[in-house]
Amino acid sequence: MDIILHAGAHRTATTSFQAYLRTHGAALKPRGIGFWGPRRTRNGLLFDVVERPETPEAARRAAGRLGVNLEKSRGLGLRHLVITDENMIGTARNCLRQQALYPAIGERMARLSSAAGGAVRITLQIRSLDHWWASVVAYLVPRGQSRPAPEAIAALAQGTRSWRAVITDLACACPDAQIQVTPFECFADRPDLLLQVMTGVTDLPLAETGRFLENRRPDTTALHAALEARGEDTGGLQEAPVPTRWSPFDDVQSARLRHAYEQDLAWLRAGADGLATLTETPQPSTGTETRTRLP
Repeated sequence: MDIILHAGAHRTATTSFQAYLRTHGAALKPRGIGFWGPRRTRNGLLFDVVERPETPEAARRAAGRLGVNLEKSRGLGLRHLVITDENMIGTARNCLRQQALYPAIGERMARLSSAAGGAVRITLQIRSLDHWWASVVAYLVPRGQSRPAPEAIAALAQGTRSWRAVITDLACACPDAQIQVTPFECFADRPDLLLQVMTGVTDLPLAETGRFLENRRPDTTALHAALEARGEDTGGLQEAPVPTRWSPFDDVQSARLRHAYEQDLAWLRAGADGLATLTETPQPSTGTETRTRLP
């Protein structure tokens, strides 16, 4: 049974992918595909696995618990088990607090990969950094996060940790794992294609364009209302007749973040130093076939 760790990242249509799996769970089982989503993984299954356990004994118990559940899935005759939970690599709130992309991904995923047997496949979906950080901030503000100060936004734009560093940390922590990277811009509204990339199974239930768009970034009107309700500054977020997506970055900062992302993609397309495989799919409207780039 292939164990596929879908590690997110946050704000890359992970919730939409999980909704697709839940909706079509019955149809996926005859195809040999099972999945564990956050409703299972966050109900104690990964306790003391991704987070640092207090004692070696706690780590052994956690690994044993995970092993028992994996054996149950093997007993069902599954060929592929997708474990999908973006929090396995850390939280979006911690990324914003640390002003860095998943600084603890190596430590967390090393524990999970080891507990799962080591020989796993890991899928990471990445996104242009200007939109990723903007989506993170917009997602967290209605959940109690203060609007970042201008100096904090400048620090995000000047940050040196990009997806290349995240992937390198992941590869070093999980040397026996196969790492698959996919771009949000290609797969955001096609969870069926993402699952095809993960498993190699082609006869999957079709996800119509726009059918699975869960947990989307709040628009300017929603952010304005959230800040106003807390009595915080709403400057630059005035309600408009047509709500728009908000970005905390100016044009220069956005361009710098986009350039960093383009460099990440170029590195991946060139083989990623043998650490990972990038798979890209044209936008569904082009009608062209999926192409896979190998290192």
